[in-house]
Amino acid sequence: MEERADPDNRWLTAVMHAAFCLLLGSSLVRFLTYDQRERHTFWIVTLFAVFGVLYALGRVLAPAPRPGSRPTARHLVWLGTVSAVWIVLLALAPSATWCAMPLLFAGLHTLSARIAVPVVAGLTTLVVASQLRGTEGAVNPNMVVAPPAIAAVATAVLVHLQRQAARQRVLIDDLLRTRRDLRATERRAGTLAERQRLATEIHDTLAQSLSSQQMLLQAAERVWRTDPEAARGHVRDAAEITSRSLTEARRFVHDLAPADLAGNSLAEALSSLAERESGPGLTVVFRLDGAPGPLPEQVEAQLLRIAQGALANVREHAAATRAAVTLTCQDDEVSLDIADNGRGFAPDGPPVASAGADRARGHGLPAMRIRAAQLGGTLGVESAPGEGTVVSASVPLAAHPDPTPMEAAP
Repeated sequence: MEERADPDNRWLTAVMHAAFCLLLGSSLVRFLTYDQRERHTFWIVTLFAVFGVLYALGRVLAPAPRPGSRPTARHLVWLGTVSAVWIVLLALAPSATWCAMPLLFAGLHTLSARIAVPVVAGLTTLVVASQLRGTEGAVNPNMVVAPPAIAAVATAVLVHLQRQAARQRVLIDDLLRTRRDLRATERRAGTLAERQRLATEIHDTLAQSLSSQQMLLQAAERVWRTDPEAARGHVRDAAEITSRSLTEARRFVHDLAPADLAGNSLAEALSSLAERESGPGLTVVFRLDGAPGPLPEQVEAQLLRIAQGALANVREHAAATRAAVTLTCQDDEVSLDIADNGRGFAPDGPPVASAGADRARGHGLPAMRIRAAQLGGTLGVESAPGEGTVVSASVPLAAHPDPTPMEAAP
C-alpha cells in the first residue's frame, strides 16, 4: 500500500528487484559457463534457485517498512536468512559475488545507519575476498578498490538521503502541527467575531426594542389612574414595538437584512426610522443630500443599524428634544450623520451620565465603529458637555462592488 502511495518508493523498489534478477541471472550464467564443478553443480544451481525464491518471497511475506519507521521482526529475519544463503552461495560459487548489491541496498534502505554501515562493510569484505580467491596470477587493483569505493558511495548517498528524508518528515510534522494550530486559532477568532456580531445585532435590535418597551410601560404605569387614555396609548406603542421586534428577531435568526429594508431603499428605511423614533419630547427628522443610487445590501444594512444605535443612545441618554438623520450620497462615498441637541459628553474625558450608561453596556459606540470598519469606512463622534452630539459614519463605495440589478432591486 505504501509503495502504491509513493511513486518514488515504487520506482526504487522496482529498480532494486530488476537489478537483483539481472545480477542473479548473469551470476548463474557465469557459473554454468566458467565456474561449474561436476560434483556440486546441481546443489549450487539449487542454491541459486533457493536464493531467488527467498528474495521474491520477502516482497510478499516480509515487505520493507515505510521510510522512517522501524523494520518488523519478520523483515529482519528475512534479510538475515537471504544474506546467510548468499554467503553460503558465495563460498561455493564466486560468480554470485555481485548479487550482494541488491542486499546492500536492501540493508541500507531498511536498517538504521548505525547497523547498516557495519553490515555493508561486512558484505563488501566478503565481495573483495571472493574476488581475490578466484584470481589467478597478478591481482587486479580494481578488484580490491572498486567494491569498497562503490559501497562507500552508495552508503554515503543513501545515508544522506535517509537523514534528509528524516529532516523533511520533521518539517512536515511541524507544518501539519502549525496548520492544526492555525485552524484552531481561526476557529477561535471566528467564534469571537461571531459572538461580537451577535452581541452587536442583539444590542441594536432586540435590546433597544426591549428598552423602549420598558420605558413605555413604565410611563403607562405612572399615568394609568390619572390619564387612562395616555396609558393605553403607551401600551399600544409598546405593542407596536413588540411586533416590529418579533419581525426583527425572525429575520435575525435567518440572518436576513433589517426588516425596514424589506422592499425599501436605505433612504426610505431611514425616513421610516426617524418617523418612528419621533414622539413626545423628541422630534427626529430625516434629510437626504444627493441622489441615492443602488447600494450593496451589506452597506445599507450596516448604515441602518448604525442609525438605530445612535438614535437609541439619543433617546436613552442624551435628553435631547431634536435629532436629525442626514444621508449624504456622493459618487465615491456615502455618509450618515446623526446629530442631536442633547446634553453631550466629553468623548475623551471621564464618562458622564449620557455616555456612562452606554459605555457600561459596552455595545453602543464600539458596535457602531465595528460596523463602519467592516464596511471599510470610519465612524467619528463630535460632542462636548452641553453642546449635543454628532455621530458620523463614512463608507467609501470603491471598497464595495456595484450591486447587480438583482441586488439593487427593491
